[in-house]
This record gives sequence, C-alpha cells and structure tokens, in this order.
Amino acid sequence: MTENERKPTKALLPLAALSGALAGLAALAVAEAVAGGVRPQAGPVVAVGGAAIDRTPAAVKDWAIRHFGTDDKLFLQLGILAVLALFALALGMVALRFRRTGAAGVLLFGVVGAVAATGRPDSTGIADALPSVAGAVVGAGVLYVLAGRLRPRAATATPEAVASPGAGWDRRGFVIAASAAAVGSAGAGLLGRSLSGAGGRDAVASRRNLVLPTPGSRARPVPKGAQVRVPGVSPFITPNGAFYRVDTALVVPKIDATTWRLRVHGQGVRRPVTLTFDDLLRRDLVERDITLTCVSNEVGGPYVGNARWIGVQLADLLAELGVKPPSEGGPADQLVARSVDGMTIGSPVEDLMDGRDALLALGMNGEPLPFAHGFPVRMVVPGLYGFVSACKWIKDIELTTFDAYDPYWVKRGWARKAPIKTESRIDTPKPFARPRAGTVMVAGVAWAQHRGIDRVEVRVDDGPWQEARLAAEDTRDTWRQWSFPWQATKGGHTLTVRATDRTGALQTAKRAQTIPDGASGRHSVVVTVD
Repeated sequence: MTENERKPTKALLPLAALSGALAGLAALAVAEAVAGGVRPQAGPVVAVGGAAIDRTPAAVKDWAIRHFGTDDKLFLQLGILAVLALFALALGMVALRFRRTGAAGVLLFGVVGAVAATGRPDSTGIADALPSVAGAVVGAGVLYVLAGRLRPRAATATPEAVASPGAGWDRRGFVIAASAAAVGSAGAGLLGRSLSGAGGRDAVASRRNLVLPTPGSRARPVPKGAQVRVPGVSPFITPNGAFYRVDTALVVPKIDATTWRLRVHGQGVRRPVTLTFDDLLRRDLVERDITLTCVSNEVGGPYVGNARWIGVQLADLLAELGVKPPSEGGPADQLVARSVDGMTIGSPVEDLMDGRDALLALGMNGEPLPFAHGFPVRMVVPGLYGFVSACKWIKDIELTTFDAYDPYWVKRGWARKAPIKTESRIDTPKPFARPRAGTVMVAGVAWAQHRGIDRVEVRVDDGPWQEARLAAEDTRDTWRQWSFPWQATKGGHTLTVRATDRTGALQTAKRAQTIPDGASGRHSVVVTVD
C-alpha cells in the first residue's frame, strides 16, 4: 500500500473527534479522582477557573456578578468545560493523522492545569500538580490508542479496502477501546466524587455536632414594627438560604472545626497566638443584628442582607494581644485577613477598634455558619463593604500597614478603604408592574450601617419629594424598612427613592459604578397604572 493510500479519509473524522472527546473525558475523570485524594481545589477545572478569576479584570468580574449573580462561578466552569471539549475534539482529529502530536496536545493541557494548581494562593505544594499530570497522561494514552485503531492496517489492506473510504481500520478494536475508556472514565468520576465527599465528612460532622453556647450579650428582640406589612418587601431577617453569596471560591471550602486554627500576628501584636475553635467558644460571645452589603451591589441591587450573628468581639481579642489603633499610637493601620482559599482582605484597624461590633462570627441566624457563608469562622464588620471586611473561612490575621501590603481586591483596582454608602431600594412595585389606579403601597429598604437611617423620601415623576413612613429601627447597624401610600393615577410613572442617614448626609443622585468603592445614585422604577 502506498503512503497516499494509508492516509485517513474524511469519513473517519467523526470517530476521530469522538476519540478526542473520550480522551478528554478520561483525563478529567482521572484528574478529579486524584484530586479527591489530594484536595478538591487541586482539580484542573477548579485550578484553571481560579487562575482565570484572578486574572480577569475587575470590570469583567463585576459584569459577571451583575448578569449571572451567584451563578457566575457555574457559568465560568461550564465555559471552561466547553473550551476543553472543543480542543479535545480538535486534538482527536489531529491525532487521526498525527498520533503523537494529538497525544502531546493532551499532555500540554496537563501542564497548564498543573501550573495553575501549584500557582494558586492556597496551593499546598507540588502535590497539587498530581491531578492534572495524572489526568493528562491517561488522556494522552487513550487518544493514542484510539487514534491507532482508526489507522488502516497494512495486513488487511486490499484494493477493495483502499477504494472504499475509511476501510481497513480496526473496527472491533476501536469499539472495545472506546467502550473501555467510557466505562473507566465513569468509574474514575464516581471514585472522585466519593473521595471528595469523604474529605468533607469530618467537616460536615463537626458542624452537625456543634451546639453554640448562649451568648453572654444577647441581641434584643427585633422590634415588632421593624417589618412593614406590605407584600413584596424583603424579610427583615434574611434567611440563610436566601442570603447573597459573592466570592471567588469555585469550590466551597469544607473545614473541620475540630482541626481549624487561627493565627494572629504582626505589627503591634505583643504575643502572637494560634487559636482553636474551642478557644473562641470559651470566650465571651455576643449576638448582634448586622446588615452586610457587597460592593458589587448596583443601585437597587440584591446583594444586601440582614442576619443575626453570634461571635467574638474582634477588638477585645486584639486589645488582649497588645494591638492599639493608630489613633492611640499603634503601628499597624491595616488588618489583613487570610482565607483557606487564598483570599486576602484588608480592613482599617481604626474602624475595627472604634467601638463597633466587629466580629469573628461563629453563628448565623441561630445556627452554626453555613459552609457557603464561612464555616467555621468568618469576619463580620458593620459599616464596611464585604471586600474590605467580610473574610470567610478565615485562617490568619496579620497586623500590618496599607503601605506595606495590598490585599487581593486592591491589587485589582478596588479601593483600600470602603465605608458603605447611604442607599435605598424600592422592593415593590417591581419595575414595569401594572398596578391599578388608587392607593398603591410603595415600599422597600434603606441602609447606612453604623450611621443609621433618619429619613426616606419618595418622588413620583418630577414632583416634590414626599416623606415615607419609616418602620421601627432595630439598630443603626441594620437596614430599615419604609413604606409610602401613593395615590396612583392612570398612565406611566417613574418612582424614585432617596434616604438620609443619621449624620444628615443625603443619598447622592450622582451615578457611580461599583468600582472602586461601591455604586451610588438613586433607585427608580417605571410602572404603568391601569
């Protein structure tokens, strides 16, 4: 048979693409199985996804959060899988003609995954490269074998076979090898899922068995009038399952509270210390109602929630270790909190020690913190946006200066300091609603944590500002609900809201993007009255 007669025909391209897909599937399945034994965050999809997040411009991240909300990470992982699938199909077709080149392409992706995994801030070392390397080796082997079964066999070549497109290849051998690859991939995938689940069982058990002590300082009951009786308004206390989640963790860390440790060290710390979870439980616990706000929250957006937190006063702990705020001569003006996933968040020491209820939180709405919200311990600081205060899955606290260190978000163009802006939102009626003429209840929430809300006003179209009825205030660290009985007339109308905080500062009408220190402007909704 001549060399020209040996060339694969186009009729085999679909099978070659299938070979690439099976090789890619095998590589990912084996990688995830190995990651289950190493740690789930070392898997190639998670590692590459994390690296992509780290290198994505802040404006793009903000766009993703606005459009996909808390599903932004799911869309990222689906996008990565889609790209990998396309490359796997292409490598399969390349391998039909050039087996070694196709297999080398799979190995190259393994190198990319290994570099991404070992380069992550939370990497534990060279072991994080094992999942990507193992998966790539298996995937390359699968592709090499399958591509070989598609090549014409010299021993069986006949003039009739050569004349027939795609003839002469090892059909039986290809079916057996492809079936084995598919079954093996499924088995590896199940093994990986089992190992990953086993790794989190101790963490789940530690949370399930945890009974939080009764706080020595209890939060007062929520005032009866704090919740307005208007359908469509957010509940005053946000349920854990409905509380917003915005972070960069593609895999929610599951940490065993019995093995968790928190190191506190740095400038001004007289005696560095490493604390256990039991150490915190033995301290005086407090219970506080605090509203949190994400800096990615657009004007009128959903990334704000109110919960009842149980925790340890951070200022008391710092003071015991000799830390003083800058106003009292302390050398450190920034507290850098580090998470187990590598996130770093910087908070002003002055704010943390000015008397506000800055907490190392252990509980949320009467139960241990959910895993997605930072179990076993997270920071909660009223009055500061989450990106400069709300470190979840915290493992390390370092006292330093703003000049000496830029945390994760500051390196990406966000502000070093970010007090929460005075904002308000219309919850009802919804945009483009069609209420009937007559009395229509306009209602929503306003917030200015650590300052409190003093007044809320509503304007219809270009009319005068009219004062809304404020619900009872819980504390100045929580949002405040409001309502306004509008005598609606037929036609299209624009409703706008603004708030004034306890310092007398009026919510600005000037529009600003979320970057670098939070959005500003006034929320409006357009409705048509029938």
